[in-house]
Amino acid sequence: MTLLLPQHYREILVGVGEDPDREGLVDTPKRAAKAMQYLCRGYEQSIEEVVNGALFASDNDEMVIVKDIELYSLCEHHLLPFIGKAHVAYIPTGKVLGLSKIARIVDMFARRLQIQENLTRQIADTVREVTNAAGVAVVIEAQHMCMMMRGVEKQNSTMMTSVMLGAFRDSSTTRQEFLQLIGRSR
Repeated sequence: MTLLLPQHYREILVGVGEDPDREGLVDTPKRAAKAMQYLCRGYEQSIEEVVNGALFASDNDEMVIVKDIELYSLCEHHLLPFIGKAHVAYIPTGKVLGLSKIARIVDMFARRLQIQENLTRQIADTVREVTNAAGVAVVIEAQHMCMMMRGVEKQNSTMMTSVMLGAFRDSSTTRQEFLQLIGRSR
């Protein structure tokens, strides 16, 4: 990743009418540049590094779900955070993915400038590609600071997105089981 330069953040401080030389802001440009690099560290990762060979033979052909994976991302339109949780399921076909790897896949894509719709699709496509699963389902629920802190300022709104692939798209019973298990269906 190209080094983010503190002078860019200094210019932003000046642009909003602040004095970047006042005591509380002297080191802010350096801290802000470092924070942005951390928040966007997903660009420095590849799926091969994240999965790191953690794909294991298994006879299981039943649904595997990891739910309530917290995620933090930045909206690509305003550079403001959106915060929420992802629920990821897949139906194995001879191989299962190491448990932590699902959360790491979520993080890798969330730690890039994003819109939630694309984030949901990227996670689903990647889990399917890595596992060769019979089906993959991803639901993300998030609150967007760009909607809460500016614009319409709606404090209690939550955006939900879903992507259903393979068996989850083809079978309403499979889809319903997933939604019921994550608490999104009666």
